[in-house]
Amino acid sequence: MTYTHPFTPILGANTRVLFLGSFPSIASFEKAFYYAHQRNTFWPIMESIFGVTLESNEAKRLFCLEKGIGLWDVIASCERSNSSDTNLKNCIPNDFEKLLADHPNIQALGFTGKKSYDLFQKYFKDLAVERVLLPSTSPAHAAMKREEKEEIYKRFLTTYLTV
Repeated sequence: MTYTHPFTPILGANTRVLFLGSFPSIASFEKAFYYAHQRNTFWPIMESIFGVTLESNEAKRLFCLEKGIGLWDVIASCERSNSSDTNLKNCIPNDFEKLLADHPNIQALGFTGKKSYDLFQKYFKDLAVERVLLPSTSPAHAAMKREEKEEIYKRFLTTYLTV
């Protein structure tokens, strides 16, 4: 079945880092927000790094805008039958040339998994922007402890933001 990305990017005038996933999970579709699977560690990692509690989608959105963090996904539409990144087929990318031109304050892209990084490289290898491959926060990536992931995310964020 073909799916189209269900929500807009979270971006503001002061966005300096943009986290990119591949495509929203089925749980994210259902909850209409990024990294919404109950076992995804993206939001617990952000809460720990910044010492905050984010209890709603709106609180998460406002947090991102305040901190200079953007969220989006590499893929605009694709075919899939489940949430696994290995299942994405016939992918059409989002327009990153336009996005980066419209948001010149973005200094780095943080890829929240290898699939998003590989897809971006496939479609935008010549685009001049800093790229950092981060460990996936998905529950499917259990090979690394959350604390290890958190340390890597914190190093990435402190390079570009005040944490």
